[in-house]
Order: sequence, then C-alpha cells, then structure tokens
Amino acid sequence: MLYTLINLCASSASLCLCVSVFNPPSSFVQFQLPFHISLLYNTSMSAIIRQDENTNLTKPTTTNVTSGKRTVGRLKDVVKAYPMGNRHYVALRGVNLTLYAGEFTAVVGPSGSGKSTILNMITGIDRPTKGEVLMAGMHLHKMSENELARWRGANVGIVFQFFQLLPTLTALENVMLPMDFLNSYGNKRRGRALALLELVGLKARAGNLPSELSGGEQQRVAIARALANDPPILIADEPTGNLDTTTGENIMALLESLSHAGKSVIFVTHDLGLTARAHRIIHVQDGNIVADEYKQE
Repeated sequence: MLYTLINLCASSASLCLCVSVFNPPSSFVQFQLPFHISLLYNTSMSAIIRQDENTNLTKPTTTNVTSGKRTVGRLKDVVKAYPMGNRHYVALRGVNLTLYAGEFTAVVGPSGSGKSTILNMITGIDRPTKGEVLMAGMHLHKMSENELARWRGANVGIVFQFFQLLPTLTALENVMLPMDFLNSYGNKRRGRALALLELVGLKARAGNLPSELSGGEQQRVAIARALANDPPILIADEPTGNLDTTTGENIMALLESLSHAGKSVIFVTHDLGLTARAHRIIHVQDGNIVADEYKQE
C-alpha cells in the first residue's frame, strides 16, 4: 500500500488513488498571487523550469498554426473499449491527437464523452485497446507497469480537482515526494521544493500541513508537486472545480504561465468560461474529437 501511494504521488496521478486517506478541503478563501507571472521568465526561473530539448519525435504534417512547434506526444487511431458483461462500452473511437510544447489546451465535452479516457491515455494510466500512444519519446502501450510508473514520474505532472495531498506530510514534504520516489535531484531536493513553493507564492507555508491550508493554497502546492521532476507535460483535471471564482482564475493564470515557460499544459473542464484562456480547445463527444480549434493570434 505504501509503495502504491508513493508510486502514485510520483506522477501525481491515478484515477484509482485511495482518496479515503485524503482530507477534503474544509474552506476556501480568495487570494491574490503574491508573485508576478514574470518570475517564469527571469534568469532564476531557468533553474526551476527548463524546456526539455531531448524529445525528438517525428513531426506530423501540421497546419500553419502548429508549424515549428515541438511535438511532445501523439495518440494515433486510439480505440478504448471496456468489457461490460457480454458487451463492450467503447470510450474512444479512433482518436488522433498531437500535443505540442508551449500550448495551453482545454479538453471539453459532456460527461461520458471520453475526456478523462484521453487523459488516461496521455498519462499511461490506461492502455488503448487498439492504436498507439507515443508520449515524450516513448511508446506507452508497449511498456510494463513499472516502466510506466517511472516514466510518468519523470514526464507527467498531474493536478487534481481535490488536490490529493498526503495529509500527514507538510507542503514541503508533499512537493519533495516525487523527487524521493525517482531518487532525483539528490541533496538539492529540499532547495528545489522550496523554490517551487516560492514560485507558487507559498514558501512561507512550507511547514504547514494540508489541513492548515486553504483550498487555493492546497491547489498551488499540488501544482508545485506536479512540477517537482520538471515534466514536459502537465495535466489538470477540473483544476478549479472546488475553488471559488477568484481563486480559480488565479490558478488558471498560473497554469497558463507554465505553458509560456514551455510546458504542454492540458486541462479538462466543464466550465466553458475557463476556455477563454486556452490557446487550443479540443471538443470531445461520444468518444470522438469532433473539433480541434486554435485561437487566432
């Protein structure tokens, strides 16, 4: 059980995470981010968030909108079917999707449309029934569970609607946990975790337990944890679903700023108002991507 929890925290993700060990946030307060987004672009930021130049996937034919962008992953003809008694429920029906560095992408659609299944494919939490999943240079559908766990810990950060911080660990310890799991950054882990908490405006709260933090503060700690191993891909599943409007807007501003720093940030939402910030909007319905729109720059 302990290995499973650490494993899941390393990637900050899994739909089968044992949520019973986590405390739901008891209160939410409005906050203004006590830092300027320009932190992401200054010299010191380069030591915290680097763009991974080692990914070298074959570039697909693209429109002018995506010309010159670095590919970080691709779903090719992905079908996902779940057995249900003597029949199958088809969640994805031949999905094709290419993800690029530096994009802030919204995935929208009604409940049961396949949004979460697409995220599961991107993160390697689930495997396709048919098709290929190529992410950050690796064929996820060909990897073992142990290989996937380590790949996820190094390449994907995930931010949950309910934060999923370990309740007995401080904010600092929660951020350090993914680095502990991968044995990354050595004696620099604590300093890196503090730098990430400073990035999200919470260095002064490093010693606090999740129960001592507001909902917005917990979500910012979760974002810092998702960045611990400097993944090229950041996934956010309804990241503002349990936050008030002002807090949610600040969280979305922070996530958008990470895409400007080179991350591929993909978020799922039912709130169409949040898509106003997105550079790209993917519409999912009945297991198909029915529209893939880029904003005019």
